[in-house]
Amino acid sequence: MIEGNIGAGKTSLAAKIAGELNAKLILEQFADNPFLPKFYKDPDRYSFQLELSFLADRYRQLKQELSNPDLFHPFILADYYFMKSLIFAGATLKDDEYKLYRQLFMIIYESLPKPDLFVYLHVDTERLLENIDKRGRTYESTIKKEYLETIQKSYFDFFRQNTSLNYLVLDINNIDFLKNENDYERIKTAIFDSESSAGISRKIL
Repeated sequence: MIEGNIGAGKTSLAAKIAGELNAKLILEQFADNPFLPKFYKDPDRYSFQLELSFLADRYRQLKQELSNPDLFHPFILADYYFMKSLIFAGATLKDDEYKLYRQLFMIIYESLPKPDLFVYLHVDTERLLENIDKRGRTYESTIKKEYLETIQKSYFDFFRQNTSLNYLVLDINNIDFLKNENDYERIKTAIFDSESSAGISRKIL
């Protein structure tokens, strides 16, 4: 599975790889969440509702998609993992809300299968803001650099605290895998030639 901060390009990369290699593609259905635009306008008021709704939506989708084997695709590729719920909740919720949320998350988390490889696309916050601006989603126009930095820190905190998964951190600040085919091949090689062992490995592309 491929993860990353807001605007890192995870959905574009997942779709490109899945299309080429005939993988089963699972994309997060964030656009259907009615709380998302409200959250960006008033995060203090809508953060808990947003994170709970995402928790339920992500669990429902992953449970359904991962419980049904697909004989027509060699592997599954997703543009998010369930732990994303905890990472974003830690960055948006107040302490008492987060403690309650974490209890609910851990109960659900244990029932889901874990990915063979967790790919994280690392992009500096300035470039993230540029990418967000280019795609022109109105409700994302209020996203601040500080919020992206908090999300980024939360990801790495999770990696260090949960060492049983196999993490591959790809620094893609200096490449463009959508416009440059050589850059795309470099990312693909880094992903599929990586060793399958628990812990964090990092590559600058």
